[in-house]
Amino acid sequence: MFKHPFHSIYKRALLSFLSISLIMTIGTVGVHYIEKMSYLDAFYFMSMIATAQGPIYTPITALGKIFVALMAFVSVGVGVAALGFLLGPFFGQLWRIGVIKLEEEWHLIKKGAPDHKPKNDNL
Repeated sequence: MFKHPFHSIYKRALLSFLSISLIMTIGTVGVHYIEKMSYLDAFYFMSMIATAQGPIYTPITALGKIFVALMAFVSVGVGVAALGFLLGPFFGQLWRIGVIKLEEEWHLIKKGAPDHKPKNDNL
């Protein structure tokens, strides 16, 4: 049986963490240099942008506004993709189980199986 190179949950978690860390580092350093913020403030600002909570203030420079707008799209996209990459196999397995159960029920309906009624007819 073929195993995908990223079959291990640990590899998926590491790659997801590294991708989010890379985007946060690029955003933090960019905001630090463009908007002249401290690294801590720039990191906090980027965390607000990356989690789609919104900025704590509006960037002052035109370049800062463009950079932050691009980082908002990229960081939210990377975060969603990292979660999908990490949890994709789990949700894929749930989907597969759901399809199997649905096909079993559909087969019973087509076969004409009797309806399941409560044993107590007094209800």
